[in-house]
Amino acid sequence: MTAKLALWNAPKGIVPYIRQHFLDTTFRGLYHVNAFDVALLIPYFIVLILLAGYGVHRYVLVYLYYKHGNRRTSEPAALFAELPRVTVQLPIFNEQYVVERLLESICKLKYPANKLDIQVLDDSTDETVDVARALVERYAALGHPISYHHRSNREGYKAGALAEGLQTAKGEFVAIFDADFTPPEDFLLRTIHHFTDPKIGMVQCRWTHLNRHYSFLTEVEAILLDGHFVLEHSGRARTGLFFNFNGTAGMWRRIAIDEAGGWQHDTLTEDTDLSYRAQLKGWKFIYLQDVECPAELPVEMTAFKTQQARWAKGLIQTGKKILPRVLRSDAPLHTKIEAWYHLTANISYPLMIMLSVLLLPAMIIRSYQGWFQMLCIDLPLFMASTFSISSFYLVSQRELFPRSWPRALIYLPFLMALGIGLTVTNTKAVLEAIVGKQSAFARTPKYSVVSKQDKIGATKYRKRLGWVPWLELLIGTYFAATVYYAIDNENYITVPFLLLFVLGYWYTGLMSLLQGRFGAAGVSATTHTKPFPVGV
Repeated sequence: MTAKLALWNAPKGIVPYIRQHFLDTTFRGLYHVNAFDVALLIPYFIVLILLAGYGVHRYVLVYLYYKHGNRRTSEPAALFAELPRVTVQLPIFNEQYVVERLLESICKLKYPANKLDIQVLDDSTDETVDVARALVERYAALGHPISYHHRSNREGYKAGALAEGLQTAKGEFVAIFDADFTPPEDFLLRTIHHFTDPKIGMVQCRWTHLNRHYSFLTEVEAILLDGHFVLEHSGRARTGLFFNFNGTAGMWRRIAIDEAGGWQHDTLTEDTDLSYRAQLKGWKFIYLQDVECPAELPVEMTAFKTQQARWAKGLIQTGKKILPRVLRSDAPLHTKIEAWYHLTANISYPLMIMLSVLLLPAMIIRSYQGWFQMLCIDLPLFMASTFSISSFYLVSQRELFPRSWPRALIYLPFLMALGIGLTVTNTKAVLEAIVGKQSAFARTPKYSVVSKQDKIGATKYRKRLGWVPWLELLIGTYFAATVYYAIDNENYITVPFLLLFVLGYWYTGLMSLLQGRFGAAGVSATTHTKPFPVGV
């Protein structure tokens, strides 16, 4: 007992700390705010409030998910007396390592062969052309209704390939799968009957992950995507709000694509663009959370960052294009508000950069104004901005894994840190979208890596590193200095938040450099002696 009292009352103990920082009034009234402080604090609080707003929006999605739980779509309202014709489109570009797995799963789909057409839409410029063509010829010889279509140019990228494929498509309905997806055999039969309702224009299914347990990075990526597919899609779909086709693992009614204006390639998220145009035309969408479609997660940090940057830039481009139409439409006000939050969510990345710059000087100024104000103002805003993320993804894991969801607690700090670490790459992408800078559709490299024993077959698809990883390391070092300042000034409450910044920037920067230069973190490069590593 005496030892505990000594600990509490020691010079650096808890009681002196509370007395000094929260009860001592010796210097109260001596600090007076000046113009310089105001010039720093105004943007600081604007950024915090905006970030807190997007954080609160996550809580709203969780609320909508549970409030409308009884509206979950599982079974179709009716069944087709005679199955309609379906075209399966498989857009690929330089996918020699996964195309064989893709075609194998597609040719196992259960559907009448006389009502099915499979199009391999290949824009490849490497050995994938020969691999894919040989595979198509082999499956066609076995009696599968599959055809190969190769373009000599990439006009419109994926959207252009899909649009050109529609010119010869025979199906009234169109299912789309990216190269790294492996749909279950009953995928078509579980989705097609939902179109018995003539108002339904698209059915989206949930992504799952072939290589979820491959590495720490893929575990975190899986949780990020689970949050999107469980809470965002379900919350919006159950409430009747606009939500988007994810570019794969879904089926469209052909006439809905045509009435919406077809595939357009003026944004990098052609799927979201078409989705909003179709819903503005009155078409209804269905989300099937129970129908799973496995896919491969990026195993390299550079590939993951490329994917996230494309999505970030594309959503802002779509927002610039579509939001004016949404706001002028007859859609309910709550639908317009949700569309605004959905399409502008990536603005949070430039806001995070601004917060990174302002945090240390704001911390110094706020310390002079008193810790009580920081607890009452700064801390709640930080909590709304950051803890909403962790709770959001934790709920998604609880929904998917009722028994094992607590293991996700291990990954939550790293998930939050990874989101922070993406700010440099995604801020660059968002700013390019805002100023109207166009860029090519950057595909996400996939290597058919599923288990820990698998190795990357080659490094030819690896992206260039550039200056971004070095900037991430520099910003992480800046925050390490901020942590030192906070500890030195006994501002212990802010240290956990600051450590997330340090961990996030250093993790993304180091992983990009190590994987890119040395093939570290379980990723190994091997050289193939055969001209075609897979498929032949």
